[in-house]
Amino acid sequence: MELNLKNPLVFIDLETTGVDIVKDRIVEIALLKLKPNGQSEVKVHRVNPTVPIPAESTAIHGITDEDVKDKPTFQEIAKSLANMMEGCDLAGFNSSKFDFPLLAEEFLRADIDFDFQKRKFIDVQTIFHKMERRTLEAAYKFYCDKDLTDAHSAKADTMATYEVLKAQLDRYPELENDINFLSEFSYHKQNADLAGRIIFDENGIEVFNFGKHKGKSVEGILSTEPSYYSWVMNGEFPLYTKKVLTNIYLRMRKK
Repeated sequence: MELNLKNPLVFIDLETTGVDIVKDRIVEIALLKLKPNGQSEVKVHRVNPTVPIPAESTAIHGITDEDVKDKPTFQEIAKSLANMMEGCDLAGFNSSKFDFPLLAEEFLRADIDFDFQKRKFIDVQTIFHKMERRTLEAAYKFYCDKDLTDAHSAKADTMATYEVLKAQLDRYPELENDINFLSEFSYHKQNADLAGRIIFDENGIEVFNFGKHKGKSVEGILSTEPSYYSWVMNGEFPLYTKKVLTNIYLRMRKK
């Protein structure tokens, strides 16, 4: 089943130096852009992360320091990536917990203010786990009856994720071929930031989701304990979390 698109949809996969969205960096990024008229475009970039790639990460994706030493940094390609993604909804595999938060960090480090809050997000892994609970390789075999021979290559994973989503639409009639529905079904909409450090409660109020103030209103804590804002801003929190917290802080000052 082909996707029913109102806006362009970009599938994204990252290969990285590790799994810490604050400290780790992208070493490869693949983007598959689908347009409502049926046209598609694929871009793959190897990226110099400017930090050493740990051996355990190379063991997963096969990318070494030597492979990327002459490649552009993320800052050098950030603007072109943002332009390609502008006005698009976004999709990926395990993307809501990792790819999108890490990509947001890289954009902010590159001084590109890409607004993720305006996007619809589809996480194909979430759909898969709700339906079958397996991995991308298993999903590709299960839904497409193919072996993912090039797993942990960003391009191969991106193309496989696209094929799996189409196959999921064919297999499950309860899944609507509609980006809004798929986004609602697959994405963790309670997050106010991408990393889930600040979430929305049942009343739509931003609350902290960590530490001593977990479950408490962000505005309430910033009002009674303003030093907490500085503590977060000076701590090892994701840049996008700090951006969301700053927006709340500035919103409060305007009241």
